[in-house]
Amino acid sequence: MLLINNSGIGGFGRFPAPSAERQLEIIDVNVRAVVDLTARLLPCLRGRGGAIINVASVVGYVPTPFCATYGASKAFLLNWSIALAEEMRGTGVHVLAVSPGTIQTEFFSGTGAASPESIARRGMSPDEVVREALGALADGRTTVVPGWRNRLATSVGSLLPKALLARISRGAMERRVPLSP
Repeated sequence: MLLINNSGIGGFGRFPAPSAERQLEIIDVNVRAVVDLTARLLPCLRGRGGAIINVASVVGYVPTPFCATYGASKAFLLNWSIALAEEMRGTGVHVLAVSPGTIQTEFFSGTGAASPESIARRGMSPDEVVREALGALADGRTTVVPGWRNRLATSVGSLLPKALLARISRGAMERRVPLSP
């Protein structure tokens, strides 16, 4: 049995933009729904054996201005998945956190990002991400960051202070997100 928690919504802009309500929706979908669904299906997974794949993000590794709530929700998923994997050790349930970067999907439409189509075009294809995720699952890994550029960024980023990472990611985000003063 396989549970894939892949729902996710985001929003870009200077907090609380696009709105405080949207910030809470991000938490509800990206965090609460995953925890709730996993809790509800875990007894079945334990009984039959299986796996849980939680889709986090590379922004879960980096404090990311102008999408702070989204990034924090993905950091939660990453850390929660790693901890849950350890709790599930020996139960027949494997947990994998997948942390992709940009993927060629409709995700950026309606988020407030500048040129959402051009952002998506620069990303990995969904098939590439799925291939790497299933390979990591087959290898028994707990985490995977699909794509060599994403792995390099998260590896280098893990060596830097979080405040410096936030400053660097701010510069990258300012080019992608239209900001009002």
